[in-house]
Amino acid sequence: MEFADFKISLTFETPPSALDHALSALWWDAKGDWSKAHECAQADEGTDGAWVHAYLHRREGDLSNAGYWYRRARKKVAEGQLSEEWEAIARALLART
Repeated sequence: MEFADFKISLTFETPPSALDHALSALWWDAKGDWSKAHECAQADEGTDGAWVHAYLHRREGDLSNAGYWYRRARKKVAEGQLSEEWEAIARALLART
């Protein structure tokens, strides 16, 4: 799926079935459902899920917990705008699918 298609899918009521847990988490986050996003991120036990999990805790303002998840994801702690991080993660994950 291309990033533009992923963005268009945000107009739907449910995420596309082809999305993995990490991308579904980003999808739910964009829809404003942090709890559902967190649930999806937790379902992915790999580094992709950890990366999204870190972003979600950063969004929440729990920087200590976010730091833990960035380390698990082997990623540098993000410092820019949340919207930029969301897009960067989405583009990176979509590029691998």
